[in-house]
Amino acid sequence: MSESATPDSTSPNAEVTSPLLALRGICKEYYGTPVLKRVDLNLVRGEVHALLGENGAGKSTLMNILFGMPVIHSTGGFEGSIVLDGEPTEVGSPEIAMELGIGMVHQEFMLIPGFSIAENVKLNREPLNRGLLGRLLSRAVGTSLDTLDRTTIRIDTERALEHIELPIDPDTPVGGLPVGHLQFVEIAREIDKSAMKILVFDEPTAVLAETEAERLLKVMRGLADEGLAILFITHRLDEVMQVADRVTILRDGERVLTEPRSAITIERIAETMVGRKIEARKGVVTDEASETQDAILEFSDLHVDFPGEQLRGVDLAVRRGEILGIGGLAGQGKIGIANGIMGLFPARGDVLFEGEKLPLGDPKRARAAGLAFVSEDRRGTGLLLDEPIEMNIAIPAMEVSGQFLKTLHPRLQQFALVDRGAVRRHAEQAISELDIRTTGPDQPVRRLSGGNQQKVCLAAALATDPKLLFVSEPTRGIDIGAKQLVLDRLVELNARGLTIVMTSSELGELRSICQRIAIIAEGKVAGVLPKDAPDVEFGLLMSGESTGDVA
Repeated sequence: MSESATPDSTSPNAEVTSPLLALRGICKEYYGTPVLKRVDLNLVRGEVHALLGENGAGKSTLMNILFGMPVIHSTGGFEGSIVLDGEPTEVGSPEIAMELGIGMVHQEFMLIPGFSIAENVKLNREPLNRGLLGRLLSRAVGTSLDTLDRTTIRIDTERALEHIELPIDPDTPVGGLPVGHLQFVEIAREIDKSAMKILVFDEPTAVLAETEAERLLKVMRGLADEGLAILFITHRLDEVMQVADRVTILRDGERVLTEPRSAITIERIAETMVGRKIEARKGVVTDEASETQDAILEFSDLHVDFPGEQLRGVDLAVRRGEILGIGGLAGQGKIGIANGIMGLFPARGDVLFEGEKLPLGDPKRARAAGLAFVSEDRRGTGLLLDEPIEMNIAIPAMEVSGQFLKTLHPRLQQFALVDRGAVRRHAEQAISELDIRTTGPDQPVRRLSGGNQQKVCLAAALATDPKLLFVSEPTRGIDIGAKQLVLDRLVELNARGLTIVMTSSELGELRSICQRIAIIAEGKVAGVLPKDAPDVEFGLLMSGESTGDVA
């Protein structure tokens, strides 16, 4: 245990108030491998307590124990104790956790698209009308004839939505709602529970735009001020500094730090999480050098019909050998560029790659020309979740150029067989180079953490030996250590001559490795700036105000 991991009483509130929740000496093993090692954590009423750590540090396992998830009890349970309101407590299931007043807002939405907002908020807790006629008939037919109390359902849901400042009709179907609204519906469901004492937020802002994230943090702070105890799991350290009262960091299954947020810095948090000093990243290709390069990719009047991210006539050139950043607010079109050029969504316009016209709407032709894409939707588009790591890495190269295949004769390509040995060797090399944390090349991708899944996506794209690589939101939802490894890898690839176009919602991330950054607003390029341009210029471009500058 680190010197910083002193008994968890560092909050001023904790010194005068007995903790609402105390996790004491929590240990957990999976099949002989320890994942939590005597972890202590206190939570007091009215605080936002940030729980941080790299993927694999033990955060999810600790929350699964607190929430009584079946995976804990079906794998031998755990050691240690849970004390709630001063009483030792057994949390044997999520149902018991909810009865005890413990709720969770999950990173993956737990909503039913075909139901309305109100139906989702009240799911499995629906109030019923038990009229006299219904009771008499129930006795006569031997089954319940109670009806849903839809008036109460609507009133309660309206109250919960008003509490989090989401002005929307409770009867609105959940299917089709923007991502930000879905996250707030999840919160409304939890705060509607009358006995709620503790609320766990698991990466709640990972899929939100900046303005939505700010609003969510305001709601979170308000709930804490009303007395709710909040555990806040996030990888965005600026959010921790903005809203948290205390910070606990796990590393390799151990608690290594618990401190008041006011007593620590982002740099110290980052270093403590990864166990090593975080160095600033520097692009290998200088701005001056990149300005002398010719354009490898040019597109003009590019329109892309990407739902929620439409492009309405984009003109842009990508210089050979640079890392070009694509930024902008959510819904303004930045995600549409790569998806349109790679043929995943309907697009029109003129696209030239290495001076040759690139047909749109044909993903195979785009990849064969030398383009590769790491999608922002790694689970939906980028990966075959039930396939092993080695096949996820190899399949794109098989499709593009016939790599990892062997045939008896060149004319018998349709009868090609997978070269399992070559697939395995390449996967082992990629696992080593990208530091993919896995039990082996044959492990199903579904069982990897988000950061390691992202590395598999990158390995698959690189296996095609591209000339230009699109990466979209490459670090979304992954921890700071994995972020650094992914971004450092992109810089290394760029140094070897690979041109990269990187789309990200995090301006700081773009400025850390890109030479130029194009800001997309209202479906068009608002401007292109060097990475060291003043913050105000980026802000103006994001708001749709052109500065007149083009890098």
